[in-house]
Parts: sequence; structure tokens; C-alpha cells
Amino acid sequence: MSRCILLVDDNAVIRHMLRTAFEERSDWEVGEAQNGRDAIDKARESKPDLIVLDLSMPVMNGLEAAPVLKRMLPAVPIILFTLHDNKTLEREALALGVSAVVSKAASMKALIDQVKDLLRAA
Repeated sequence: MSRCILLVDDNAVIRHMLRTAFEERSDWEVGEAQNGRDAIDKARESKPDLIVLDLSMPVMNGLEAAPVLKRMLPAVPIILFTLHDNKTLEREALALGVSAVVSKAASMKALIDQVKDLLRAA
């Protein structure tokens, strides 16, 4: 059964890189959104199995979007994928319903492994 992943990042190059990596390593269907507001609209339509959410975005950032997404889709894991990786941010993100925080400085394999782990647990 194919899983649906929603990638949310204001940088089109990063979205393309993530989409390519996920599609090469899985049969996952991959959707894209360019900010938190767009993510809410796309998640409402597509009902993804997992959301990869950037922190710093215009219109609505990841910490603003995460609780809205979590209320809409309470069983859906959310990964905050960010350059701003620290324990304070991680605690705040987890309190808002984020399942995991993954640094953009980590390898693509680390992100994909986290996605697989969360989808297995869901």
C-alpha cells in the first residue's frame, strides 16, 4: 500500500531534492506545499500519512502550522525538518504535536529512516 507524504518547505530546490530522494527510495506518493498555510490546505485535501515540515517559512512557519495540522489529523506524524536544531526548539515543537525534529544538516538517510520509523509505528 502506497503511503502519502506531504513535504512543506518554502525553498523549491529543497522540496525537489526531498521529493526525488523519497521517490527513489520508496513507492510513497509525495505532495508539496510552500508554507504552513498551503500545507494546511493541501493536508485537508490529500490526508497525508506523514508531514515533513520546515520551520522557517513566510506566511505561516512550521511552529504555527504544526498544532493546526495536528488538530486536523491527530494520528499523522509530523517531522520538523530544520537548520535551527536545538533542545529548546525540540521541546517546543514536541509540545505542539511534532513527532520528531530532524536537522537539515543530517544526512538524507537520517530523514528517510525517521520517516520509515514513524510510518511503521503509525
